[in-house]
Amino acid sequence: MADRIQLLPEHVANQIAAGEVVQRPASVVKELMENAIDAGADQIQLVVRDGGKALVQVVDNGAGMSPADARLSIQRHATSKIREAEDLFRIHTKGFRGEALASIAAIARLELQTRPGEADLGTHLKVSGGKELSVEETVAPKGTSISVKNLFFNIPARRNFLKSPRVEFRHVLDEFQRIALAHPEVGFSLHHDEAELYQLPASNLRKRIGHLFGNRMQDRLVPVEEDTQVVRVSGFVCKPEFARKSRGEQFFFVNSRFVKSSYLHHAVLNAFEGLLRPETVPGYFLFLEVPPESIDINIHPTKTEIKFEDEKTVYAILRSAIKHSLGQFSIRPVLDFDSDPNLQTPYSFRERDAVTPGVTVDRDFNPFAEPGSPSGRTGPVGKPVARGWEVLYEGLQEGGPAAREGLEWTVESDARDGTLFPGEALQDLGGIASFQIDRKYILTPVKSGLLLIDQHRAHQRVLYEQFLKSLSSGQPVSQALLFPLRLEFGPGEMQVLEGLREPMAAMGFRFGKQEGKSLEVVGLPAMIPESEAESVVDGLIAGWQRQEGEIGFSTADRMAKMLSRALAIPPGKVLDAPSRQALIHDLFACTETRRSPFDKIIHTSLTVEELEKKLH
Repeated sequence: MADRIQLLPEHVANQIAAGEVVQRPASVVKELMENAIDAGADQIQLVVRDGGKALVQVVDNGAGMSPADARLSIQRHATSKIREAEDLFRIHTKGFRGEALASIAAIARLELQTRPGEADLGTHLKVSGGKELSVEETVAPKGTSISVKNLFFNIPARRNFLKSPRVEFRHVLDEFQRIALAHPEVGFSLHHDEAELYQLPASNLRKRIGHLFGNRMQDRLVPVEEDTQVVRVSGFVCKPEFARKSRGEQFFFVNSRFVKSSYLHHAVLNAFEGLLRPETVPGYFLFLEVPPESIDINIHPTKTEIKFEDEKTVYAILRSAIKHSLGQFSIRPVLDFDSDPNLQTPYSFRERDAVTPGVTVDRDFNPFAEPGSPSGRTGPVGKPVARGWEVLYEGLQEGGPAAREGLEWTVESDARDGTLFPGEALQDLGGIASFQIDRKYILTPVKSGLLLIDQHRAHQRVLYEQFLKSLSSGQPVSQALLFPLRLEFGPGEMQVLEGLREPMAAMGFRFGKQEGKSLEVVGLPAMIPESEAESVVDGLIAGWQRQEGEIGFSTADRMAKMLSRALAIPPGKVLDAPSRQALIHDLFACTETRRSPFDKIIHTSLTVEELEKKLH
């Protein structure tokens, strides 16, 4: 029998290892920028072309490398921070050269130019597909410049799986924002296709958030601070009224390293319980500092997932810290049994000076004197003033002015209609009666028994088919706004909107000027009220991000689904009888009535036979 097991060639092993670390251009950005930070740089420049597929270049002014270090950095298993196995569990840095460079060099054309501060000349190294092409001395500024060109040029199958430049750049932008937030003390700049998108000066965290997401974001932040023996929590959460449907501004950092954690995200949502609108999530920028030996950051090649030694305690501390901050800044209502509400000063009176009340006494007033007499009290113009309690009955005497004007006294009492469902009037429209159950379902009789309809899913189906019809006709109905709306979004959301402009225009959206992070809306589809414009656009962005990886659906279909999700009647909304009846008629006029656009069952029936079985 022939032998089947063999050692892989070196270049194949390098490409396999690269596939675990480098998934797309954003992975290259993450590794190179983290290396620059660990090199002690205080100014880092990122240059990207064609979404990162053509070029990713990172230039820093940190500690450069010697010629020997430069050549070793592109070798497999070369590292600057691990000397023994125990070092894996007490990692303080992100990785200074090496490790990732070997993986990147194996699947791209890499140029490295570096010079340490004490050297007169630097080193210029060229590598292609893991093979060293040349190394020579050169004149270079202090620091390191690494250019990665033509990613996956030697693995066509992997390159074909890359998305469009716009999508890839959105992932690059996400990585840039994460690293810039984690290190506000470092200055960053970002250039994409010759255009400068960011020039971030070194600052504090609050200002860095404003530079990245707009200055208005600073007014929405609530500081969070808690220091315990287990974990130190710091950062900011956004006020509940600014919660969004899209999940673009949720950041966790553990020991200054960005991580993804659904467990910690649940702790944040738990702290905001009762303060958020349905289907919205709050923004947060939270930093956790724990002993390095109490976490494991090597459970994923990209180190974006983490495992805590005592995760339940971290969960409880994080939730309590956020609740305390929301209560401290009067965002979450709190109960203070030690304070007397009668002694609290209203906000409108806190800046006013105290006024000494004045007392006047009419010593000649005789309560028993007739009105108008010399001893009776009169008003400013000599009109008699009503005496004490008599003012309550003034004008109500028989034949008085109020009686002559037809004043009537009525006594109200609770009305009883004797219906089985209080508050539900049984109205028969076209021979069909309907009821609303739990503000979620519509119950209506049919020939075979009873029909139970989910009002939210039914309205989704109706809107979905209406939007599809509007798109297929090519003549969307748009309503012009008297005053244009100016909406603000983050850079990542603006990138999504750039890709959605054409299909949104086909739906009836009309856009005006775009300045930085703000966009002007001058027209809306006829079915969208102006008051819900920002919520609908936010829902479109969130829906597009959720469906980004889906295939097999046209852009029109995805747009119709997202709009139907954003505009459908929410569960819990009270519908009157005409509205219920109109929804039933619209649903059964659709081509598909059984399932919603998201493949959920819309209605179910209960036959007479089933009712009889339940009653026996």
